[in-house]
Amino acid sequence: MVWATASALIYQLLAHYVPGTVTIWLGVLSHWVLDWVTHRRDMPIYPGSQRYGLGLYNSVADTMAVETILLVGGVWLYMSATKPVDRSGQYAFAIYVGLLLVLFVAGYFGPPPSGTSDLVWNSIPFEVFALAWAWWFDRHRVLRTNVG
Repeated sequence: MVWATASALIYQLLAHYVPGTVTIWLGVLSHWVLDWVTHRRDMPIYPGSQRYGLGLYNSVADTMAVETILLVGGVWLYMSATKPVDRSGQYAFAIYVGLLLVLFVAGYFGPPPSGTSDLVWNSIPFEVFALAWAWWFDRHRVLRTNVG
């Protein structure tokens, strides 16, 4: 809840948009709940506390099924709520989803990272790139309720 509240407050200070702030808070909080379902008992509530987790990650097939449902559901929700206004909004989004699918499959069937450091130094730049890309193609889409 601390991370969710801090993230939401930072967003509110920058954007001054209450629905977005609530969404950020719920998203960060739900991330812990989803991690609790997937992780082994390796997640403390606070440093030094008992560790929690239900262990979905112990089954690759079950994990892939749940994550596929979440990815498809998220794409469906976004496509249901928005409409492209130009080719960038259509094709950049489609390529983005395709890349996410390729990375999803590669994460399960590719070689493991050589270490935590490599994982961090490769994923942080990609996350920045992915967020910028999503921001860009979202600028080329509009809410369906606002489209006449």
